[in-house]
Amino acid sequence: MFKIRSALRKAIIQADSVIFCKTGREHSRAFISTGPQQQDGTFYEFRTYYIQPHLNTAFHKLTTEKIQLRTAHSELLGYWSVEYGGLNQVFHIWKYESYAHRAAVRAALAQDPTWMEQYISKALPMLSSQDNEVTYLVPWSKIQKPAKEGGVYELVSFQMKPGGPAVWGESFQGAVGTHAAPGYALPVGVFHTEFGLLNRVHVLWWYESADHRAAIRHKAHSDPRVVSAVRQNVANLESQKSKLLFPCSYSPLK
Repeated sequence: MFKIRSALRKAIIQADSVIFCKTGREHSRAFISTGPQQQDGTFYEFRTYYIQPHLNTAFHKLTTEKIQLRTAHSELLGYWSVEYGGLNQVFHIWKYESYAHRAAVRAALAQDPTWMEQYISKALPMLSSQDNEVTYLVPWSKIQKPAKEGGVYELVSFQMKPGGPAVWGESFQGAVGTHAAPGYALPVGVFHTEFGLLNRVHVLWWYESADHRAAIRHKAHSDPRVVSAVRQNVANLESQKSKLLFPCSYSPLK
C-alpha cells in the first residue's frame, strides 16, 4: 500500500512538473516573440574608422579620389566625417541584400587589384582602428532621404535594457515618433543592431544645420508630448550617445 501511494505521489509531482515546464516554455516563447519581427533580409553595415590625427586630411583626400573603386562593388548609403562626439573619425553605411551578398562583395574586393593597390594598401596605415556593426531597419522604419542637400546628420545611439523590442519597442517607437512630428527633425532611418552591442538602436536624423538642430532640441524640451514619451522610454534605457556628422562630397546622403 505504501509503495502504491509513493508511486502515485511521484506520478502527480512529475505531471505537475511537466505542466509547469511546458507552460513556462510557452510563456517564455510568447514573451520573446512579442513585438514586430524582422522580415526583410536586407541589412546595413555600420563602419567607423578611427584615423590617425596627423593623417586625417590625407585619408579624406585619398577616399575622395578613390571611393568609386569601392562603390563599384556594392551600394553606399552614406559617408560622413564626425564633427562633434568623436574626433578624427569617419562613419559610413553599406547596404547588403543578404550575408551571402556581403561575403561575395568582400571576396570580390580582395581580388580587385586596383582597389587593393590604389586604396586599401594606402588607407589602412592611416587608421588606428576600425569598428563595424550589422543592423536592420526596425519594422516600422524606412530610409527617408532629405528633401534637399546641404544639411547635417546626427547619429544617436541608444543602449536599451536586455529583452529586445518585446520589452522596449513600443515606448521607443513612441519617443522617436514625437521627435519626428511635423516641425521637428527628419528620421532618415532607425536601425536595430544584430551584430555588435545587442539591444542597441541607432536613429539617424537630418537637420538643415547644427543651429537648426539646437533650435529643434530647445523646442522639443518644452513640448509635453515629447517629454512624456521620453520619460516612458527612459525606463528601458541604459545609456545613449550622439555624434554630429557632416556628409562627405561623395556621400549619396548629403
